[in-house]
Amino acid sequence: MSIAHLLEEFGETGEGEGVTLDMTDISLEEERLAAFEKGYQAGWDDAVKAQSEDSRRITTDLAQNLQDLRFTYEEAHGAVMAALRPLLMEMAGAVLPQLARESLAPRIVEMLHDFARAQGRQPVEIAASAEDMPRLEHLMEGGIEGTIVADDTLGAGQVYLRFGESEAEIDLPAVIDSITAAVSGFFDETQPRKAIA
Repeated sequence: MSIAHLLEEFGETGEGEGVTLDMTDISLEEERLAAFEKGYQAGWDDAVKAQSEDSRRITTDLAQNLQDLRFTYEEAHGAVMAALRPLLMEMAGAVLPQLARESLAPRIVEMLHDFARAQGRQPVEIAASAEDMPRLEHLMEGGIEGTIVADDTLGAGQVYLRFGESEAEIDLPAVIDSITAAVSGFFDETQPRKAIA
């Protein structure tokens, strides 16, 4: 018994005509070439797309890393400035006045020598606050001719030098105030600004 009746016949059409393939060697080669071109183009497109995606990812990563570095620098700068501010303000408030008191007499001597060179020997009058009088009295012992007078309108660190018709002022509190304001202004300007997202 044969099983031919169970299998479908593909060799013939329903009308009894055979299927003929009209494929020559040239058309077969053209089909192969077209399939190769199509596959090559698809591979090339995939490679270009992958390259573009890699480039975009690298650019995005680089931009994010640069932004992270910028924030890290700003945070470090802000931390350093926050740590320095109390130190410098304390120096301006405590150290500068002491330095000013110690430098008052040498500054007066320097100014008197400058006056003497410019105008010759003339009588000198030094007007100072009562608080500064003890520090300045030894100036007259150093060979400077003149007088020291107490002036109730002057505060500590304020001195007027009168040299004939000329007059000069030393105002150490004003200098200290301007230094303190400059230090405070510096820190106000260097505070990190919030980044706008």
